[in-house]
This record gives sequence, C-alpha cells and structure tokens, in this order.
Amino acid sequence: MKKGLLAILAMALAMPMFGQSNVQNAQITEKGFQNPVIPGYYPDPSVCRVGDDFYLVCSTFQYFPGVPVFHSKDLIHWEQIGNVLDRPSQVDLSRGGASSGIFAPTIRYHEGKFYMITTNINLLYQGKAGNFIVTADNPAGPWSDPVFIDGVNGIDPSLFWEDGRMYLCWSAMNHIALVEIDPQTFQFKGTPRNVWDGDGDSSPEGPHIYKKDGYYYLLIAEGGTEMGHKVNIARSSNIDGPYTSNPSNPILTQKRRDSVSSILQGTGHPDLIQAADGSWWMVYLGFRDTVGKQHHLLGRETCLAPVRWDENAWPVVNGKGWVDVDMSNSPTLKQVLMPQASNHIDFKQGKKLGFEWIYTNNPVQENYTYANNQLLLKATSVKLDDPNRTPTFVARRQTDVNCTVTTSMQLKQAKVGDRAGLTVYMESRGHYDVALIGAADGSLSVELSYRLGELKHVAKTVKLNTQGAVQFKVDVNNSHYAFSYSTDGKTFQPLGKMDSFFLSTETLGGFTGMLFGWFAEGNEGTQAVAAIDWFDYVPGAPYKPVAAY
Repeated sequence: MKKGLLAILAMALAMPMFGQSNVQNAQITEKGFQNPVIPGYYPDPSVCRVGDDFYLVCSTFQYFPGVPVFHSKDLIHWEQIGNVLDRPSQVDLSRGGASSGIFAPTIRYHEGKFYMITTNINLLYQGKAGNFIVTADNPAGPWSDPVFIDGVNGIDPSLFWEDGRMYLCWSAMNHIALVEIDPQTFQFKGTPRNVWDGDGDSSPEGPHIYKKDGYYYLLIAEGGTEMGHKVNIARSSNIDGPYTSNPSNPILTQKRRDSVSSILQGTGHPDLIQAADGSWWMVYLGFRDTVGKQHHLLGRETCLAPVRWDENAWPVVNGKGWVDVDMSNSPTLKQVLMPQASNHIDFKQGKKLGFEWIYTNNPVQENYTYANNQLLLKATSVKLDDPNRTPTFVARRQTDVNCTVTTSMQLKQAKVGDRAGLTVYMESRGHYDVALIGAADGSLSVELSYRLGELKHVAKTVKLNTQGAVQFKVDVNNSHYAFSYSTDGKTFQPLGKMDSFFLSTETLGGFTGMLFGWFAEGNEGTQAVAAIDWFDYVPGAPYKPVAAY
C-alpha cells in the first residue's frame, strides 16, 4: 500500500479546505490518549493508510449523507473531510426505518485508488443486490456511483488484493464467506466458499483479511454488537482455508475480570492497520455505559488500541486483550492535531452546515434553504414520529456525556398544527422535543413533549407574547436532559427534565446514537417555515462515573 512521493504530495495538495473549523486546543504528548478517539455515533470503523496518512470510515444506517470519511496523522486526532455517499444517485434510503440503510463499510487503498464497499440493507430486504463498491482518487471525494455485486448473501463486505487478484469476504450470517471477484467488474469469478464459522459465538461478522509472515489472517467480531461483543482471529497458509482459530481467542473483549467494570463495553467490529514505522494498531467500536445499569446513549463509538504482532505470532491487543477509556499509559505515534468542526454554527457570510450534519433517509433538499443569514426549514406534513419517511429534520451527533446545546430560531407563517423546534433524537420512536407551536389566533407557544414507543405526551406548554426569535437550551448529563427557553437570549425559563434512560439503546434498541437537531412539521398544506439563526454545542466536564456497576 505505497504510493510515489509526488503522487502523495499531489493528493495532499488536492484536499479541499473547509470552513467553520478550528484546531483543538489540547496538549500533545507522545504517550497516552483517551477512548473513544472519535466520540459519538460513529460505529463500525474501517481504516487504511497512504504514506503517513490514515483514512477511516464508519457506518451511518438510515442517515444521509452516508459513510463519513476521516483523516488522521496519528490515529488519535481525526478530521472529517467529507462523506462517501453524498448524492441521491449513490444511495437509496427510502423505505427504511431506524437502523436500516448503510451497514458496516470497509475502506481500502490499492494502486492509486480508494475503494469503499458496504451494504444497503434496505435493498437486501427487497430481494435486490445490496452490496456495492464505490471508488475515488481522493478520499475527500467525489466518489463514484455504486457498482452492485450480485450474489452476496450477507453483510459487512471487505476487500483484499494479492498478485493482481481481488477477493471479497463477508458475513453470510452464520459464517464468513470468500470469493475472488473481477477487479474491473467487481463480479464473482467462481463460487463463494465458507472459510470460517468463527469460534462458536453468535453473529460472526465484520471480517477482514490481512497477510503477514506467509499467513492469511482472518479477523472478525462475534457475540453481537452489545455487552459481550468480542474480537476473534484465525489464520491459514492458504487464502481459501482451512482457517485455524487462535487458541487465545478472543484477542479483545471487555468480559474479563479486570475490564468488566469499565464504562467502555461492547468492544468489537475491528480493523487492523500498520503504521509507516512498522507498529500495528486496531480501530474498533465500543460504547460507554454512561447511563448506568448497562445502558448507553451516545451510540457505538470509534476507539483505538495498540497491537503487538510479533513475527509468525498472533496479534495481542493492548498487551492484555482488553482496553479502557483512559489509555494514558499507551505508547502512541507522533501526535498531530487536526482541524475540528466548529461547535458554534451560524449562517452569516454564506456559511452552511458542515459535513457532520445529517438527515434521516434521503432528504428533500428544497426544504432546506439559506437566506438573510438564516437556515430556513420548510415544514411538511411528515412528522418526526413517522417511520420510514423523510421529515424536515437535520441534526448532529451528541459526542459528550455532559454538554449544553443552545439555539435561536423563529417560526413564521404558523397555523394550528404547525410546530418546529429542537429535538433530542434517538429515532422516530424515541425523542424529546422543545418546540414553537402555532395557534388559531396567530400566537405562538413553547411546548415540551416526548415520544417513547407508543407513548406520546405534552409535558408543558407556555404561551408567548412575542413573534420574534426564541432561544432553546438543553443542559445534558448522564441522567437527564433539562430543557429551558428564553425570549431575550439572556434569561432562561425552565421547562422540565427528561430521563435519559428511556432514550438509551438498551431501551429503544437499534444501532445508532443520540442526535441534536432541528425539525419543522405541520398539517397537510402547511406554509410554516422555521428560521434558524445559530446553534451552540458546548462540551461539559469529562464524564466520570461515581461507581462501576
């Protein structure tokens, strides 16, 4: 995986520069880091290297654009440089509800080109080919339209090259399948074969193949993406197998005596990468048990661990087969800060939403416009509660357990049934909303409400004496979301608290994580428009649990 110096330089110079970003103000050392390295709902990481540069992608499920692309120099500090699936022609997310859509991707670099392969589970459910490859000369994009691969009866595809031959492996639900594919058409060149059933746990998935010291190593996750998730590995002297399990499997799990009390749990779905200095590393997902009682909110997050991989030996993760949030004793590559998306967003001087903002399903783009230093959201009759549909809704991930979110907005041309506001959103069946609502006399009210499964309730309503901008604030900790509002931007009136437990993954299910976003909705034929002035996300103190469960 090497490239000529001039080509690498040309690619680096071709990387676009992005606005509304700043460099993290953090002390850099050559030892130690904190997990997760990409916090918030960024699961199923896959990584590749070109020279001294690392590129990483994650799954996105029902959200658009799909598959964020990150760039790093040290595997610790990451900058999002784009999204792979950023055009409707690349991805159809219609007819898909929560945790549908784009499953785990793999990114690879081969002979001057980047490849991303993934599964659109919506298409598989319809009996169509759902696994596809897109390619790019620059990982920031543009990426090609997809080429779908016939015959892949599963998920989590990955690619491997050797001596001009291209191989595809994937999770066929109960085993790992492998087939050679044509490097031009990406279609099968032969019959797939079962190469490994895993080590007997549920859900053998997320396979990746590596070659080292004459062995083909097959790395997978098992146990389901929940408590007890684990990483296993096998090897063979022949790519077609048979593969022999590592006697010391699992090589990563939090179900060990020393790690079971860590707030970092559910570690799995890994990818291995060798740095230019010869060192080996593993990216993987894990979740922080931040609510307590083995519940989490932020989704599965991207984490990092060092790997010792001696010649002819099995890899050893973090020296002991388990990891933690605090990796301050870990060696690192030379640490390099990367620009980060701004936590303050406004729409002055032509500024627009950055790469980190996402929509559910394929958005109706004409419902989002910019004018007069504001983002305008056109209300429609599709509600946040409506499954498998596309409301006017755009959001960013919650990345900190403790944080404060504040926004300023207006609701224009509102009638009875129109509402727009700020939502704390896990999915269509689980969200807390603070909104402006219209009335028959043309007045506005502030409303705090929730949707939890089949339960829907208005917790509080306050009539306003203004048609102007209203500021909403959410103060967040591990146990509650506390809502308040202001009409002058200074004095905030409390509306109520909502228990975070009810929005946790273990309560609602699914594969995603918490978002903060705006929405606008109403009755059929609504003319209401939400005008957004600005948005602030302020991280709070790092989360420190009082006691382990």
